[in-house]
Formats: sequence, C-alpha cells, structure tokens
Amino acid sequence: MSACHNTKEIASTDNTLAKSNITEEIERTEFEKIYKNETYNQQIKTLLCHKIQDELSLPFLNLNAEDQLLVSFDDLDADIKDYYYTIIHCNSDWTASDLMQSEYISGFTDEPITDYEFSFNTLQQYTHYSFSFPTEEMKALLSGNYVFKIFEEGGKTVAYKRFMILETKVTIEAQVRRATLAEDRNTKHEIDFTIKHPNLVVADPFSDIKVTIKQNNKEDNAITDLTPIFVKNNELVYDYEDDNTFWANNEFRHFDIKSLRFQSDRIKAITYDSTYNHVYLFKDRKRPFDRYSIEPDINGKFLIKSQEGWKSSIEADYAFVHFTLPIDHISYGDLYILGEFSDWELKKDFKLEYNNEQKQYGGSIYLKQGYYNYHYALN
Repeated sequence: MSACHNTKEIASTDNTLAKSNITEEIERTEFEKIYKNETYNQQIKTLLCHKIQDELSLPFLNLNAEDQLLVSFDDLDADIKDYYYTIIHCNSDWTASDLMQSEYISGFTDEPITDYEFSFNTLQQYTHYSFSFPTEEMKALLSGNYVFKIFEEGGKTVAYKRFMILETKVTIEAQVRRATLAEDRNTKHEIDFTIKHPNLVVADPFSDIKVTIKQNNKEDNAITDLTPIFVKNNELVYDYEDDNTFWANNEFRHFDIKSLRFQSDRIKAITYDSTYNHVYLFKDRKRPFDRYSIEPDINGKFLIKSQEGWKSSIEADYAFVHFTLPIDHISYGDLYILGEFSDWELKKDFKLEYNNEQKQYGGSIYLKQGYYNYHYALN
C-alpha cells in the first residue's frame, strides 16, 4: 500500500513541477513581444476583463485593495477543457519585465480555471469560463502593467488580456479643452496636465516619468513620450499646443441586439437558420461633414446582455451582425469596423469588402448579444 501511495505522490510532484515550469519559464522571444489583447483560437469569443459588478469599468485594480477583476470568455467548442491562467508583469511599453514571477506574485504562479457553465437555450452552444483576480491563492505584489496569460494544459497559449494595478504616488491635475491652435480649435481636444510629486523623488523627470494619454482607452492613437515643458517645486507641467491633442470625432455609432425577437432602432431584419442567427443593420451613412450632435453612447465599449434570459453570461446567444456602408470605393486603404469589441485594432475579421455592383462596403461579424458602440476606420 505504501508503495502505491508513494508512486502517486511522486507522479503528483512531477505534474506540479511540470506545471510550474510552464509558467516560470517564459520563452526568450516573449521578452521582446509587445503584449496586446489577443486570442489565438477562433473558437474563443467574448474575452472580457472588468471589475466585478461593473461591466463597463476599465481593467484597473488598486494595489492591496479589496476589489477584484472578473475575466471571462466563451469556448464555442462547447466542451470541457483544462484551462489555466497566470499573470505577466510588463514594462511601460507592454514588453515583459525582467522580474521573476516570485518577485511580483504572492502565492501560486498559475491557477486552474475551474468555474465554467454551459450555455442555456442558445442556438450557438458554448462553454462559459470565468475567474476572479486577485484571490487568496494568487496576488500581485507590485503595481504596474500586467497581462493575464490564459493557456491550456501543456502550455499552449489561448489568449492574453491586459490589465493594470495602480499605486497612488503622485497627483495629476488635468484639463480637457478645445485645442489651442486656431486651425484645430473646432476639431480637436487638448489635454493639459500637471504632475505633483511632493512625496516621490524624481531624479530625472525627462526619463524617469513615462506618460501615456489614451482616448477612451484606445491603443491606436495613444500619445506617449511626452516630457514636461516646465519643472518646478515638485511639479511637472505638460502644457503643449499640438502634441497632446486628439481628434474629437463624432459620437460612436451603435446597435442593440439584446433581443433577437424584436428589432431595435438600428435593426432592419433578424433571421436564423439551423445553425446561426443573422442580424442585418440598416445601411449606415457617411458623416464626415455633419455638425457634431450629442447622442448617448458608451465611448466605444460594449455590454453583453440578453433581454430574454436571466443570466446573460450563458443565455445570450451569438449572431452574425451584417454591416453596410454605401460610399465610393476607397483606393488608398482598407475599411474596418473598430471598437472595444475589436480590441481597438484593425483585425481581419472586422475588415469590410467592397461590392462594385452595389457601390457599398459590407461585412459581418459574429458577436454575442448585447449593446455595441463602433466606428468605421481606415488603415
């Protein structure tokens, strides 16, 4: 009996060591990788990261606070897989830092994802996985940029998802206003700000402080590498006229597919076959010279919701959403759908194709029920 017990114990130890090696040994090429919100499996959909009970929140935590992030995703294979996650500490440019995991993780360096549910009463079957962070078993020791790395047993990476852990060491006084330059005054926003650091020693304010300004948490037009214009009395002043401006743009377009039974204001038709739901939006119109109009939006985000169910995480269905934009063909670039649901990137699944006969761009995206904001974007 003791021999059998020892064999199991050795096998268990070997498995633990193997799993530890998977998470502790980050390949050399990963130190050069710029981590983004990415999935590497077409069957993985709707990867979300937000504070618990606040689905529209940014993926930020305060160091040593009580709040938690909830990470979730759907596997359209609709089976049960052994998924795990770990966290990777990153530099300001989202490359992996040179810290060992033991330097920034308290507890286990990876955890199994054990919370899963099967979809209920949906045409598209899926398995919904979720986990919260931090836990008693795994916590972050340092503030900074991080990514969740989700992987299968054996180490194959499934997805990366960015998040941040904050630690208040300075105060920032910021002002958003119309651009200073006359030619930009009606089209751009300017962000002026001052960093006050009375309790933080900054030896070289031009290299020690890394500033990033994002518009609606977008990555494609983030402003980086700003240095202070003035340095005085523990204050760093960033008061530019051009380098700190964003195009104001129109409000986001939207569509509402919380119901697949009833058509909302932007829905032309809803159909389904034995395999998929299809939602056809009314044709969009170009609006480059429209006067700015205030319309409610959620700043490019999306919210998963099913009006026909009690638990949207497993009762919201999927549908192909069909977009149409009747404009002349653009010869100097490709047209994409852009929003938080595309991770603010121009991805091939969000690219529109031009129909010469109908003189319009069109395309479809497979999305979970909810409310979505989006833009059209040219690369």
